Amino acid sequence: MAEDNSYESMLCVKPEVHVYRIPPRATNRGYRAADWKLDEPAWSGRMKITAKGKMAFIKLEDKNTGELFAQAPVEQYPGCVVEAVTDSSRYFVIRIEDGNGRHAFIGLGFADRGDSFDFNVALQDHFKWVKQEGEFAKMEASQSAAPKLDLSFKEGQTIKISIGNIKKKEAGGAKPRPMGGGLLPPPPGVKAGGIIPPPGGQQMAPAAQTNAAALLDFGSPVPAPQPSSDMWGDFTSAGSK
Repeated sequence: MAEDNSYESMLCVKPEVHVYRIPPRATNRGYRAADWKLDEPAWSGRMKITAKGKMAFIKLEDKNTGELFAQAPVEQYPGCVVEAVTDSSRYFVIRIEDGNGRHAFIGLGFADRGDSFDFNVALQDHFKWVKQEGEFAKMEASQSAAPKLDLSFKEGQTIKISIGNIKKKEAGGAKPRPMGGGLLPPPPGVKAGGIIPPPGGQQMAPAAQTNAAALLDFGSPVPAPQPSSDMWGDFTSAGSK
């Protein structure tokens, strides 16, 4: 991705900061704000943090006229350009440059811890973005250099798709349904459609139907007596008279 180095963005603005003259570092342990004359700042004004491309710039300006007092170009953070003191979170040592190759170290202080926190976070976020942009650029370069995978079909190449859980139809078509409404077949030795006689060869009389007919036949006439089947009965009666 091409960078637009002509565009300058604003990262942080603090209306009041203080600049201090600092003594040379006595040991390698770091700077201490207690060694400075904190009640006698050398300069007070406005601070801006701007960004142009990958670079960040700490600018100290007059809060009334906007005239530039000093500037510190920052290539990386944390680094040698901005260093926190060991005894306070509100003071830093920054390396300023005049543009002619000369540089100097000065003390930078904030009246409020919230302002120093914003100063620290603004620099951290900018260089975190620079790191991510570098990783994305490396990724794009590696992807463009890698050979592209060709997934197109060659001439005459086919593909076979197997779909499971599909039952094949039987060759004879649908199975025939059983006759008789689902009744069981007769036992062996009995013809289809016949009635199995009760045990002993005796048939049960439909007593229930006879009794029911007798109870329901209230108004039917009494049947006439049938002639006797004994042909000698009349003669016997006549001889006895």
